[in-house]
Amino acid sequence: MPHPLGTQPSKIIAVHLNYACRAKERGRVPDQPSYFLKPPSSLAGTGDDLVRPRGCELMSFEGEIALVIGRRAHRVAPGQGWDHVAWVTAANDAGAYDLRHADRGSNLRSKGADGFTPLGPRLLDARTLDPAALRLRTRVNGETVQDADTSTLLFPFGDLVADLSRLVTLEPGDVILTGTPTGASVVTPGDTVEVEVTTADGRSTGVLRNTVAEAGHDLAAWGAMPRVDDALRADALGAAHIAEPALDPGLARALSEVATATLSSQMRKRGLLHMTIDGVRPTDPAAKMVGTAHTLRYLPLREDLFARYGNGMNAQKRAVEELRPGQVLVMDARRDPTAGTIGDILALRAKVRGAAGVVTDGALRDSAAVTGLGLPTYYAAEHPAVLGRRHVPWDTGVPIACGGALVQPGDILVGDADGVVVVPPDLARELATESAEQELQERFIAERVADGEPVQGLYPLGPSWRSAYEQWRDSQS
Repeated sequence: MPHPLGTQPSKIIAVHLNYACRAKERGRVPDQPSYFLKPPSSLAGTGDDLVRPRGCELMSFEGEIALVIGRRAHRVAPGQGWDHVAWVTAANDAGAYDLRHADRGSNLRSKGADGFTPLGPRLLDARTLDPAALRLRTRVNGETVQDADTSTLLFPFGDLVADLSRLVTLEPGDVILTGTPTGASVVTPGDTVEVEVTTADGRSTGVLRNTVAEAGHDLAAWGAMPRVDDALRADALGAAHIAEPALDPGLARALSEVATATLSSQMRKRGLLHMTIDGVRPTDPAAKMVGTAHTLRYLPLREDLFARYGNGMNAQKRAVEELRPGQVLVMDARRDPTAGTIGDILALRAKVRGAAGVVTDGALRDSAAVTGLGLPTYYAAEHPAVLGRRHVPWDTGVPIACGGALVQPGDILVGDADGVVVVPPDLARELATESAEQELQERFIAERVADGEPVQGLYPLGPSWRSAYEQWRDSQS
């Protein structure tokens, strides 16, 4: 299907950063918008293939809301900027990161290739829309990866028109791509990307659907060729797709075989006195939890900010969707037990994504259902209220305080009937080894006490019992 504009615009202007969540993901919040140009020949319609050049591996998608100018705009004020927009539609600001080095800053070859700007399939009349109440969703192979509304924009649409019109005359038919929220990442041949824009009253641009295909020809060798490195891969994948290194299975098994009480004792010997997550209890005391921390931070409720940060694909939902197998979702709820921080649906989603467990120093909703999932879960209290009673889901992947302990992304969490301890990754193997030895000694001691021996000189193991213990240990192995 051809793109819905019918004719090519004189220019396509794309905004670099315009959603608060994306700016956080990128580690910078701009004071003013910045832009780059895409050639009109990059336009495509729904159903057209997104063709990845041969030799490239980092084909990116970015779901966006596209504005189509209806009236010439030259030096207009912010209050009148929206009046010059005729239509709104869905767009995919696609690109190939592998070629970004060739035109650093301009993005001409990385973002401007033929077919790299699909639009459509329908145009919504801008005169009937509230520009601050549009919702953008992007799906890859049917899974939602971007979900944001325009209340979270850094720069409202009318301001973008006004800013550009100070120096650039916007002509009827020109297109402004207004920025992408968090969740943009990389797709490969065979993947299908869908972008849709909806209004508060249920109207839709329809689903812009494009499938990634490999180019049928080699990229001619005269000129810059694709080039990637680890830093570029990390940038292309996006923060939501970069997991901490997986926990070594052998180390995970070793940690699962020792008690949190033993680990706590070993860390205390090393001067680590604040490594327990206090005030939490397990849904299943018989279950053991070992995994790496994926963090979520809640801030105190502010009604005006909850409207901005609490709806759509908020930090809570993003945190769940970002989970990787073997990770523990650990939440900072400021030890406030008077509102839920997770319920059965999101806990189920965490389990489906392979989570090793959930820890919150706040309350658990749907506690019976969550218990029935068999996902190790540690929590401070049960409460029927949703998080909006007390909390604003704020951000993910940052250091947090949970139950009085500082938890960094990638820390190792171990839980059992006694509670949860935070294990520094660089000490984990040493702690597992020493804890296993301590528990072996305690087994020997318990057997002697059961036989009637007094604890003096035996517990802790003293020199008079060392030889007997070593003989016993050899017999056990």
